[in-house]
Amino acid sequence: MEKEELESKENVSIEDEKSSKSEDAEKQASDENIINEHEKQLSPEEEVADLKDKVARTFAEMENQRRRYEKEKDEAFEYGGFSFAKETLNLLDNLERSKQSLENDETIKDKDTLKKLIEHINIINTDMITIFKKNNIEPIKAINEKLDPNLHQAMMEIEDDTKDQGTIVQEIQKGFMMKDRLLRPSLVAVSKKKEKQLKNEEKSEENIEKKEEN
Repeated sequence: MEKEELESKENVSIEDEKSSKSEDAEKQASDENIINEHEKQLSPEEEVADLKDKVARTFAEMENQRRRYEKEKDEAFEYGGFSFAKETLNLLDNLERSKQSLENDETIKDKDTLKKLIEHINIINTDMITIFKKNNIEPIKAINEKLDPNLHQAMMEIEDDTKDQGTIVQEIQKGFMMKDRLLRPSLVAVSKKKEKQLKNEEKSEENIEKKEEN
């Protein structure tokens, strides 16, 4: 009994598959007939216009592909070394850390050996910056600049009444640009007013606003 049921199900499945294929074939044939009928109904002038339209569309698509290819090629040429340049910045960081470590080492402080080491580190640092500049990699200006979130990342605030609030007073890590792209932002400390000075400025601004209202 079970065998007969299985055979029945298999037959139904085969019939459904044949029916589906038959419907697909009929639909395809119907679509082809519609296209053929459409082509038969076109006059010679309409056929020429239709062909011109198809050629124009094909040409436009080819032109768009060419432009995309040219853009990708230019970007690959201009910024192909972007990742490499970003990784190379770690060498500059390590040089700076080595310099600071040596300068803070009490065992060699104020000795000629330290001075010579620092000189060599500075030479290497300068040479690397020069190589970067030749490859359109420039350090970002930071000290005494107004904080720009697109270029700088504030890590801390330092009280300083001599500077406008939000002015960069310390560069923790130098940032770099590669042409018009940001390699990495500058890590900086920005100035903030002392509480007393800030309150005085706020009161002064309030007084100015009241005078203007009167």
